[in-house]
Amino acid sequence: QVQLVESGGGLVQPGGSLRLSCAASGIVFSIFTMGWYRQAPGKERELVAIISSTGGSLNYADSVKGRFTISRDNAKNTVYLQMNSLKPEDTAVYYCNAKFGPDDYWGQGTQVTVSS
Repeated sequence: QVQLVESGGGLVQPGGSLRLSCAASGIVFSIFTMGWYRQAPGKERELVAIISSTGGSLNYADSVKGRFTISRDNAKNTVYLQMNSLKPEDTAVYYCNAKFGPDDYWGQGTQVTVSS
């Protein structure tokens, strides 16, 4: 059974930082492209950041470039999203995604709220 379990969300003030983690099980983690997506109320889910299976290729949404960093530890089957300089518009449910060929899995999401 495939599981992606996100953690690390919460309430943070503008300008603050959070680190999200996504622990994967039931898949050969090292071959999957991993991504973080987010969905704000009333909006469609959008890509935040994506990392290739080896970690050698990274891509970010323009809105988070220079503030967020995606990384992975294949030994721990975990992908991370370091979020710095958080803004109120970063408020959303953040989802972890694992993709390899036709296989496409999602976590349950973790809430990030940026507010004073």
